[in-house]
Amino acid sequence: MTDTDYAIIGRRVLQLFGIDLGSYKSQQMRRRLDAYLVRVKASSWAEYLRRLDAEADERRRFKDYLTINVTSFFRDGDKFEALRQVILPQIVDPSRVINIWSAGCSEGPEAYTLAMLVDTAASGQRFRIWATDIDPVALAKAKAGGPYTPDAIAGVPRGYLSRYFEMTAKGHVVKPPIQCTLTFQEHNLLRDPVRDRFDLIVCRNVIIYFTEEAKEQIFRRFAQALRPGGFLFIGTTETMSLSLARQLGLNPVRVSFYRRATEAKAAVAGGA
Repeated sequence: MTDTDYAIIGRRVLQLFGIDLGSYKSQQMRRRLDAYLVRVKASSWAEYLRRLDAEADERRRFKDYLTINVTSFFRDGDKFEALRQVILPQIVDPSRVINIWSAGCSEGPEAYTLAMLVDTAASGQRFRIWATDIDPVALAKAKAGGPYTPDAIAGVPRGYLSRYFEMTAKGHVVKPPIQCTLTFQEHNLLRDPVRDRFDLIVCRNVIIYFTEEAKEQIFRRFAQALRPGGFLFIGTTETMSLSLARQLGLNPVRVSFYRRATEAKAAVAGGA
């Protein structure tokens, strides 16, 4: 792929989907794009872009490919066990509703995992989960509660399957009572506003695809959206430099988890 091709594709993707390829790691994205061109058997990017303009179904498939919707319930189970045992007890508060943001929720497994964990580990706790993603097709499946494939639910503890899922001809579907604890919404992490403060923000295996500049912007937005004492939970392969964490008033508490300092400490650290 030439630099000219990449620039043209980037402009078209931004125009069609509101996705800025400039925020993604260039070499990684170029490899994915080249692989897709082979998959759709197009002879050139000029030919494929003409097809993209003409076919609504192809635009949907291409956007779904770009947004990398790979997810499952209880992915990296040890991290969710740490969340259940160590983190949730520090944010549970029977006197109020706890507020959680599942950012980059894809088709919903991770957001529903959070709902099931809170419902089980903190019985009677009032909570709400705002689950967001850039892909409306993935969000439609999430809003419907599935259906989910056997691979997607492979990590679900056995007791949770009967409690939170119904088996249908098309696969497992999340039961309505747990669906009602979530609000799904289309949202661009780099562009769209966040109008709430959260006790817990979960964004895992999403920002690894972004450039360092875009990552810092997203981390800043997360820090600003956390309540004092709130937690940020990121992916196992995702990291934040200690200097940036301190600047944002975020203290590493264990692998993948950061806690926001008090307002006063965050202000001294550079504001968040």
